[in-house]
Amino acid sequence: MEVVNDNSCSWVNDLSLRNNIKTLSSDLDCEWLIVGAGYTGLSAARKLAQLHPNQKILLVDAQLAGEGASSRNSGYLVDTTLNDGFTSNKELDNYKKKTDIYKLGIDTIKRFIKEYQVDCDWNECGKYFASSKQEDKKILENFSEILSKLGFEHNLLSNKELKSRLGTNFYNIALHTKGGILLHPSKLVRAMIDTLPENVNLYENSSLIDWKKKNDIVICKFINGSIKTKKIIFATNGFLKSLGIKSNYNFPITLTASMTRSLSDEEFLSLGEPKEWGVLPVRPMGATIRMTKNRRILIRNTAEVYNPYQMSKSELTKRSLKQKIGIKKRFPELPDDIIQSSWSGIVSRTRNSSQIFEKIDNNIFVAGCYNGSGIGVGTLFGEQIAIKASNENTKEIEIIEARKKPTWLPPNPFLNIAVKFRLMYERYRAHKDI
Repeated sequence: MEVVNDNSCSWVNDLSLRNNIKTLSSDLDCEWLIVGAGYTGLSAARKLAQLHPNQKILLVDAQLAGEGASSRNSGYLVDTTLNDGFTSNKELDNYKKKTDIYKLGIDTIKRFIKEYQVDCDWNECGKYFASSKQEDKKILENFSEILSKLGFEHNLLSNKELKSRLGTNFYNIALHTKGGILLHPSKLVRAMIDTLPENVNLYENSSLIDWKKKNDIVICKFINGSIKTKKIIFATNGFLKSLGIKSNYNFPITLTASMTRSLSDEEFLSLGEPKEWGVLPVRPMGATIRMTKNRRILIRNTAEVYNPYQMSKSELTKRSLKQKIGIKKRFPELPDDIIQSSWSGIVSRTRNSSQIFEKIDNNIFVAGCYNGSGIGVGTLFGEQIAIKASNENTKEIEIIEARKKPTWLPPNPFLNIAVKFRLMYERYRAHKDI
């Protein structure tokens, strides 16, 4: 699994370059191996180090730690989600189980930030589910009923109120939830890397080529070495399928995003000097938009079945043009050349928007597939899968395992065809809000 990602993600480029990066270049043995050094893998490593301070723990990633999906998302730490299939009265109990997991994820991040005094631009400003279509009011009213039954504080807003808050006249209806948090994803994941315990050895730019179990040992072959381990945790999220992990229960989707430079004083004034905000779409293929703390606008409005390992610069430029159109729709007064960078990233999906968290053999464990909610849930699942792999139990594990399990998916090419058609359909339904 050799991953090549573009190096133009604004979140990552906000940070200083790291030193002392180690690459696997020999054959090693260990008690614990974690594959994938994003939110999940880093959280699992930290917890294992606490539980087993005298054991050897290796953490390996195919690229630089934290610079995959963990840094390439839009920075939403969610308390509720709209487009996950659990918002009808019939599914109320399942939706509550999912929001319980979101709450545990938020609590896990809060504890980490407090313990290590992390600055990640944390902002408890909530989030908006917004649409330019007045007919989407019914969707939001139904969602409002669900949130009311579960005790989530929220309110519906009209065009005039949204213009005042967001600095754009584009949206006609929105629902604001107060429990969501906006943050800088790269700052958070970098803090997780910088605070790894001493008994965790991190190897980066080390691609896993193949793995197998022989007797009670898992043998992993990398490009320039191998690792034999007593227990392994797979935390590769969007790349689980490519490693043969729960192949018929998850699939990757490639997303692209763009971010502007910081708005000038004059440009910011023309928008009404709005406070930091985040908008999620009412319909699945609409655009995700953020106004960041330092006056940059982020937009994500593409999702597709695409080679998850690499997107060429020319292909990325095509997506960036769509994002420029999306920004100009909302902020026509801004100049055409305002986009500063564009990047791609991978999100892992299941058929029913549930997550993967399980023991798949005596010494093989997996956590992933967060359906776009990986900051909090990924951190939570990493910590708890480490506890589960250590043959311990917690109330958090009980809550996680009470969720609806992922459902079976057909094999390729049928899966890819079905996903492509579904994305085309959703893109058509949401085309005004892209």
